[in-house]
Amino acid sequence: MTTALETAALDVRQLSGSLGAEIRGLSLAQAGPEEADVVRTLLSEHLVLFFPEQKLSPDEHIAFGRLFGELEAHPNLSLDAERPEFFELRADGGAGAIADEWHSDLSCQAQPSVIAILHMKKSPPVGGDTLWANMYKAYEELSPPMREFCEGLTALHDAHPHDRPEQMAIHPVVRIHPVTGRKSLFVNEHFTRRIVELSHSESDALLSFLTRWATDSRFTVRYAWSEGTIAMWDNRCTQHRVLNDFEGERVIQRVTVMGDDPQPAAAARWEPFIKPFSAASRHDRQLRSHLRETGHKTSW
Repeated sequence: MTTALETAALDVRQLSGSLGAEIRGLSLAQAGPEEADVVRTLLSEHLVLFFPEQKLSPDEHIAFGRLFGELEAHPNLSLDAERPEFFELRADGGAGAIADEWHSDLSCQAQPSVIAILHMKKSPPVGGDTLWANMYKAYEELSPPMREFCEGLTALHDAHPHDRPEQMAIHPVVRIHPVTGRKSLFVNEHFTRRIVELSHSESDALLSFLTRWATDSRFTVRYAWSEGTIAMWDNRCTQHRVLNDFEGERVIQRVTVMGDDPQPAAAARWEPFIKPFSAASRHDRQLRSHLRETGHKTSW
């Protein structure tokens, strides 16, 4: 079995200039704490890892996931699963639960997902690839004024795409990774609704720019699946989406490591911006409601 002292024995193939690596020579079914340390190091370097030809059983999948932290059930998917922390998603020709918008998993929660570990149980013969984007690079390649501006902002995220708009959280637009200390963008098209410190129209303009910018092709990797591949990625510094371009059945199994508290790159420098009562103030209703529910002191 490969140990932390034998990492040179691994076959590590980088997949793009921005992120992603395919790893061979490590049996995930037999992995223990030493192997988990090796994987953590590789994950910090490459952000998303792919382990072909693993074909883990549900018990092996769960045991591997627990090496990286506590596993939790998905709060927005009511699925019959063998175990609460293990779930399976089936899609047939694009019909079903397909994550075909860019997102960081569960950013609508106060403590979003840290790491996701996915087993491609059944893949279509063509299509159904997944793309990931590097949010370190998305932040670092902004202009200095834009980086400084974004560091002073927060954003409201919600679970509206899952018919749970009341599930909301506010997170920094730029967060600090607790392991690497690097800054990354933390907004996405699927869950992020509003820049808290900007007006509705200003927020729309900035979010539109940032969500397009963050998924520029030069920040991305695209992976074509084969059955039995295990992928794991760091939700704190990446986002991803599925290409809904396939025919046939696509079956994934997944566990999720939860519990991260996003830390801002800088303290928010402005108060939430909410218009006084007017026709336009309807755009502020969700933000106002969330701030009141969470005890934010306001003058309205």
